[in-house]
Amino acid sequence: MVVMYNIAGRQIASHWLSIATLSITFGGAALAMGGKKVEKTTTPPLNAKNNDEEKFIKDFLADIDSSEKKGQKA
Repeated sequence: MVVMYNIAGRQIASHWLSIATLSITFGGAALAMGGKKVEKTTTPPLNAKNNDEEKFIKDFLADIDSSEKKGQKA
């Protein structure tokens, strides 16, 4: 036999309440864990002695990144 509960003027069986509870719980957990994860890319600090050296390092790294995007090897 099924226990019937009176909710908002309607009689609802206990198995429907358990199905709804489990669906909301696992559905909510799946939605919360889904989606795109943002990757943080951090680089170590540049310990350049002057601005010219820092500019050279940044330009060199940008050149390497652009050549990797094109599929070329450095």
